[in-house]
Amino acid sequence: MNWNDIDTGKYEGMIAETVVIEGFGGDRIPAYYSRPLGEGPYPGIVLIPHMPGWDEMIRETCRRFTQHGYAVIAPDIYARVGKGRPDEVAKKSREAGGVKDRSVMGDTSGSLDYLRSQLNSNGKAGVIGMCSGGRHAFLAACELEGIDAAVDCWGGGVFAEVEDEHGEIYRAVDSADGLNCPLLGIFGNDDQHPDPEDVNELERILKEKGKDYTFYRYDGAGHGIWYYDKPMYRQAQAMDSWEKVLDFFGEWLKTQ
Repeated sequence: MNWNDIDTGKYEGMIAETVVIEGFGGDRIPAYYSRPLGEGPYPGIVLIPHMPGWDEMIRETCRRFTQHGYAVIAPDIYARVGKGRPDEVAKKSREAGGVKDRSVMGDTSGSLDYLRSQLNSNGKAGVIGMCSGGRHAFLAACELEGIDAAVDCWGGGVFAEVEDEHGEIYRAVDSADGLNCPLLGIFGNDDQHPDPEDVNELERILKEKGKDYTFYRYDGAGHGIWYYDKPMYRQAQAMDSWEKVLDFFGEWLKTQ
């Protein structure tokens, strides 16, 4: 089902709630979980939160995907720094040096396990993220097992050097060899993080490695084109890219 392709004569329902999952290191963390009411089976999506965190936009995006037939879970990857308003938690996270990639990968893996353990699962699951969550979605698609499709929405920093818990320096793009599922990228040509040169280089690397990817780049759009609560929102580009994401997930997650 694509945007506004609904049957007004059919029953429809969904439920959305906070659940607890097992995340990185066996930690019990909260997650926002929305799914259609019914037996299913339904495909799953892990929505990795962006900074400023586990906010209203993330929860609403979960429900939007559920409107289109997906069980969706968004783990609170910032849970370990404390509770509070999203902006307060984001500030605490920045002061603590940010959330670590290993932690996010563990929480994402736990979210995938949770989705597939449900009786209404069709056994398939994708991952998506925006901004920092887009980078994490790319990293998850390269490093985690059991992802059937991935969407990177304007994820910057894939070429940034990061220090791991052992003091080793790495870049997210260095994991590209491990990409083993189709990848969709949504980018604005006016964005500075990632800028068009970074997107070009990422595409060059994926093409060189023979990976299954499709990038869409939008003129007149910068960062965060889906964020209708901010000046960066771009209506035409946002709706076109939403259609492309729904088509992509429909192809790889709803088909048997």
